Amino acid sequence: MQWRCEVTGIDTLTLYFGDRIDVALTEKIHLASEALARNLGPRLIDTVPSYTSLLLRYDLLKDDYSSLIADVTAILDDLPERPEERNEASIIEIPVFYHSSVGPDLAAIAKRADLTIDQVIQRHCQQVYQVFAIGFAPGFAYLGEVAPELAAPRLATPRPKVPAGSLGIADQQTAIYPLESPGGWNLIGRTPLTMFDPHREQPSLLRAGQQVRFRAITRDEFLALGGQIE
Repeated sequence: MQWRCEVTGIDTLTLYFGDRIDVALTEKIHLASEALARNLGPRLIDTVPSYTSLLLRYDLLKDDYSSLIADVTAILDDLPERPEERNEASIIEIPVFYHSSVGPDLAAIAKRADLTIDQVIQRHCQQVYQVFAIGFAPGFAYLGEVAPELAAPRLATPRPKVPAGSLGIADQQTAIYPLESPGGWNLIGRTPLTMFDPHREQPSLLRAGQQVRFRAITRDEFLALGGQIE
């Protein structure tokens, strides 16, 4: 596995696996993160995967750079260059109510792509998305990539309040707002699922490296699952 390392803090080092956003690269970073966490255990305080890199934080009072990087190198050298393909059971399915009442930009996305709203929904649901990174807000997962015809720039003026669970598109990525917050993504629907709950053992429903597929549901199903429409 090809990578390089930089010291990026007094107790952190960052591993770089490439220089551009790519689904295969995200898979590689996820594989490396899992292997390092599994083999180094408590020697790592935290691992933070991103689009092209993996940050490692360690306890410099109990470990040192030389011994850590030697073990990191040995672990990564044993990993395959290409991860194994995942089976369908590992894909996380997220139900979404696609409608203008919860997705005010759905019609604009359809018009931009010269598609019907049903075609937009179908194409958004047929993709399997990679969780590239978690950021912006707790549990906010950047997913990619959407079908090229669905890609759309961020809104010129962000909304001051986007409801939790709102599903949006920005450029080639799609994401769900885990908490109510300002936002400039094009909103096309909403999920009834709680994407982030600090009281859960795993607060964020999604983690970097996972795969996601969306499933369209009706308004009644949305409400029955706990969804809310203002």
